[in-house]
Amino acid sequence: MARVSLRDVHLTFTLRKRGSTSIKDSVLRALSGRPAPKAPTVEAIRGLDLEMRDGDRLGIIGHNGAGKSSLLRLLAGVYRPTSGKRIVEGRISSLFELHLGFDEDANGWENIRYRGYLLKETPASLDNKIAEIAEFTELGDALDRPIRYYSAGMLVRLAFAISTAIEPEVLLVDEVLAAGDMAFMEKAQQRMNQLMDRASVMVLVSHSLKTVEQVCNRVLWMDHGQAKLIGEPSTVVESYRNFMKAKAMKAA
Repeated sequence: MARVSLRDVHLTFTLRKRGSTSIKDSVLRALSGRPAPKAPTVEAIRGLDLEMRDGDRLGIIGHNGAGKSSLLRLLAGVYRPTSGKRIVEGRISSLFELHLGFDEDANGWENIRYRGYLLKETPASLDNKIAEIAEFTELGDALDRPIRYYSAGMLVRLAFAISTAIEPEVLLVDEVLAAGDMAFMEKAQQRMNQLMDRASVMVLVSHSLKTVEQVCNRVLWMDHGQAKLIGEPSTVVESYRNFMKAKAMKAA
């Protein structure tokens, strides 16, 4: 069984001003006895509560800067809560920042293993999957070359094939895939849909309200780091649409 739980979670980032930590400033403050000025902060997530269990498909919507991607990275363990409690039970598979875990000087085959190990696959498990991963990428002989010579599209293909070969319990997805030609993108979308179906819990961040309504059974509307509304997809999406229309009319 998979479970995702957030209890009164806050996530605060400290902003550093240019030059504020220079050696000269530090020495002058020490000599004068002046305390160091407090660095400004920004709250990416404020007092968020969330509970998800097997079968939940949560869509996260909101304007740019609302805290959607920060929340996804917190769920993935990239960020730790500044305060509050994060509980994630189950194997996590993240479909964002796919380039992480690659060695530019290693070839495609070697990077399949490197990233597979990073995703907690065993050598034996990877042995059973490596041929299928290679075939899905459609990279052919390019897998023998160091990936520093790959195009951006080739890297995305490789990373996507590896990440989607892992059976997830908790699947975290940020936006849509852009992986080159239309034929491959259609194949990749089919694979992603299958992965979403197999995951016990899925969280999707997207600007496509239509997609969110189609694949999710709950929607969270984030606004300035807070949960403005959470509930049935049709209800939350309609409220968000009305809010954005009113905002646009007010700005006109």
